[in-house]
Order: sequence, then structure tokens, then C-alpha cells
Amino acid sequence: MAHEFAHEPDDRRYTLRVDGQLACIVDYAINGNIIALTRTYTQPPQRGHGYAAELVEFAVTDIEATTDYRIVSSCWYVSAWFDQHPERTGLLAR
Repeated sequence: MAHEFAHEPDDRRYTLRVDGQLACIVDYAINGNIIALTRTYTQPPQRGHGYAAELVEFAVTDIEATTDYRIVSSCWYVSAWFDQHPERTGLLAR
């Protein structure tokens, strides 16, 4: 299965396509130097494969590498991801 990660700034989201089909999205909003990850959604037939975790990791890594934004988790899934990756919590807004 081919995984294609993308940042789609015009739509303010990160996406994961599996074999060309949209599998998962992470939506965001920007306010000043804060980026709020507001929603994670996985298509029902694609659930249970770990795609959301992969996409959140891609988004967090991209934000860290390409911006000076601090992250606010406005989504329960993103909050749970940070709980499981305490080494990345330095990126969170205080």
C-alpha cells in the first residue's frame, strides 16, 4: 500500500492518501504564532490501521521543521498522541 502524506495549506489540513484514496485528515487553524490542530478524521473503512497516528506525526514533524508555530491540541486524538509521545510536548504552546 502506497502512503502519500501532504500538507494542503489552502485547505488548512494535512492529508494521508492510501493507494490514492483519501484515508485521513488533520485540520488546523492558525492564530498568530499558534497552530491549533482542531480535528483528526479517518474514513470509516480505513480505521484501525494506525493512519491517524502516522498523519499526526507527519503534521507535527512538518510544523516543527518548517515553522516557528507552537501547537495547541484542540482535538482529543492529537492530545492522546502527545500523551503517548512526551518527547514532543516541547512543541506545545504553554
